[in-house]
Amino acid sequence: MLNWLKKYLASPRQLRQLGVLGLNERNLACISAHNPRSSFPSVDDKLLTKLLAEDYQIATPALLGTIRHQAEITRFEGYLPKQGGFVIKPAKGSGGKGILVIQYVSGNRYLKASGEWISREAVQRHLSNLISGLYSLGGHPDAAIIEKLIHSAKDFADFTFEGVPDIRVIIYQGYPVMAMMRLSTKDSDGKANLHQGAIGVGVDLTLGTAIQAVQHDRPVFIHPDTGSPLEKLRIQNWHYLLDLAARCYDMTGLGYLGADLVVDAEQGPLLLELNARPGLAIQMANGTGVKPRLQAIDQHRAELRGPAEVSEVRVKVAQQLFGKQVCSARQLNVE
Repeated sequence: MLNWLKKYLASPRQLRQLGVLGLNERNLACISAHNPRSSFPSVDDKLLTKLLAEDYQIATPALLGTIRHQAEITRFEGYLPKQGGFVIKPAKGSGGKGILVIQYVSGNRYLKASGEWISREAVQRHLSNLISGLYSLGGHPDAAIIEKLIHSAKDFADFTFEGVPDIRVIIYQGYPVMAMMRLSTKDSDGKANLHQGAIGVGVDLTLGTAIQAVQHDRPVFIHPDTGSPLEKLRIQNWHYLLDLAARCYDMTGLGYLGADLVVDAEQGPLLLELNARPGLAIQMANGTGVKPRLQAIDQHRAELRGPAEVSEVRVKVAQQLFGKQVCSARQLNVE
């Protein structure tokens, strides 16, 4: 996960100086310590997340249908919109696995985000594998969610390839502590998944602007498919997006989680999904470690007097503590 940092830094001591959070420490000090097991189902099951978000008036992508049994697969087209694309995803998937993005339908042919056409039979096979548990946590039988396709806001048109960029925000005890935007590429098959070749761009918590970017664990400065300089990336309605992410703490009771957000061209900001075990690559995208920020929040909470802070106040506190971070590849000793 941190191969890029390890390659360009001289010693583990420098990693510690940057405050890099490692896998074991994340599991013990963050996930085990602050995430009650009883709250995991509301995050691991995307259908439950949608229902919970509805109760908390947090908008999510429109649900078109759910397929739970093999016998229902042949009727999947009954859930599809008359116009536009759709997305098929596992209810209990992780790491972006099993997500099929269809941009356009023509007869029995389906156009993927990558530009590849696939057959109706291929879609049915994908649904069959998904329901069988091929992409689910633990390999258990799963349900297929069919959602309306999100159309990316025009502001991001120059920063993504045939897909919708999403925003990952790490929330600790209700406070946003680090954020990045994941930009789809041709390598990632139009998906905003870093492991598949998407770009991770660190985002300043105050300004909503790009700090630095990585792809395949290496620094990048322009989008490989559009040619746009990544330093020009700016996210509108940034404070509102952070507040939406912070409210997910109140919704789930999880003290350490990743909130994945998108900005739809028509509906605006939406909660895509939540992750009770967010990865560590966000530190590479930001060029700094998250551990000092967790410690700063612990100190802030220890000094609080009176009632707990509401989400909007928590966002302002985080922006005051962690905003306007100026990082570059040079600061990580990259030649």
